[in-house]
This record gives sequence, structure tokens and C-alpha cells, in this order.
Amino acid sequence: MTKIVLASNNQGKLKELQETLGALKLNLISQSGFDFPEAIEDGLSFVENAIIKARHAAHHTGLPAIADDSGLEVDALNGEPGIYSARYAGTKLSRQENDAANNRLVLEKLKAIPEKNRTARFHCVIAYLRTEDDPMPLICQGSWEGKILFNEQGENGFGYDSIFYVPSHDCASAELSPEIKNTLSHRFQAIQDLLRRWSL
Repeated sequence: MTKIVLASNNQGKLKELQETLGALKLNLISQSGFDFPEAIEDGLSFVENAIIKARHAAHHTGLPAIADDSGLEVDALNGEPGIYSARYAGTKLSRQENDAANNRLVLEKLKAIPEKNRTARFHCVIAYLRTEDDPMPLICQGSWEGKILFNEQGENGFGYDSIFYVPSHDCASAELSPEIKNTLSHRFQAIQDLLRRWSL
């Protein structure tokens, strides 16, 4: 089996990818099993940050590496919060408190924007590098179209799920069951793209 390091310490993400990519007979392991600092995500796009993280993991482990980067793009905010989605409100609080602060900031900035102009989407980019110096990384992506609500709705999910309206199901992402969300999300779309294009 091909051993690949996932450039993330998120065990939930590791489990999801292990299950999804199981048919490819890969031995996907987390970078948490190695002793090195996390990458500095100073790219200017989701693609750049995904490559930075994968290259960093490949450098420190000597293994092929896979990484993802994702976030929310709001048209009325000229693409914000974008690559800064996780730290949009600039807070250093707990994950739950930080999510709440980010949601409040988006809603505040959009308070005068009518429903028809509140279009938005989640993006996810997955980068796979065969080596640290791979000149042609495999880049896969997925997008999930929706709109920003006027108020938070639902208790499931995390991040911007409670303010992201899903037209196909007439509810917030946070009102979807995890099983349904995982068949619609930007990460699911990116993983499906990876499965279609995978070549070792």
C-alpha cells in the first residue's frame, strides 16, 4: 500500500478521507504522528495554502502528502472571508466562540444587503504532492453554492453552517443531518474530484 501523510492534525478529517479513499488502497496517516511544526499558511488563495501545507508535510516526512484548504466566499463582500474564513473576526477564542464571532461579523457586514444579493459558496481545494519538489501537484476542488441567511439557524455542523442557506433543501447547512451534508458539501465534491482523477 502507498503510504501518504495527511497534512492535518484533525482526526475527523483523517477518518473521513481514509473511508472515502479506501478503494484506492492507500495507507493514509496523520502528520500528528510526526514531530514538526504546522505550516505557515501565507498563500493568497486556497490552492496556494493547500500546496504549502502538503509541501511542508512532504518535506518533514519524506512521504507523498495530501492537504486541503477551504472557506466561504461571499459575493457581496468581494469574496470575503475567503482564505481568512477560520480567523475572519480576528479572535483567538475557543473554536465555538470563534465560529460565533465570525458569523456575527458576516451578518453585520451584510445587514443592508437584500436576499437576492446574498449569494455565497463554500470552496474546498485538495492538493496531492508525490514529493516535496513535485512540479505538478494534483489539484482537486469542490464548491457548494448557497446564500447567506439573515439570522443563524440550526444546531448541527460548525463554522458558517448556521448562516449558509442550502437552496436544494430549503434550510441552513446546520439544519442538515451529517449524512446528508456529507453528500452535498464542498469537501465531498473535492474528494469526488480526487477519486476521478487519481493516478499514482
